[in-house]
Amino acid sequence: MARRITYTFKNQPREINFAKDKYHDMYQAIAAAEGIDLTSYLSMVQQIEMTSKGSASVRNFRDQEFARMGFSDIYFIKE
Repeated sequence: MARRITYTFKNQPREINFAKDKYHDMYQAIAAAEGIDLTSYLSMVQQIEMTSKGSASVRNFRDQEFARMGFSDIYFIKE
């Protein structure tokens, strides 16, 4: 089942389709839609997952990095 994601990239509202079989999560989908390479981001996430005890550290890092890249207001659209 396809879903839709709405987000803001550099103050421009955008909307894309999301399929779970193509992307791991909505953050990878929006980065791919904007042509952003996540190689270094994913390796840093892996390091944080190995050293932290909870998922809050990974979530905080993700939110800060995507805000730094210019993303905001990232949500699934309920249909």
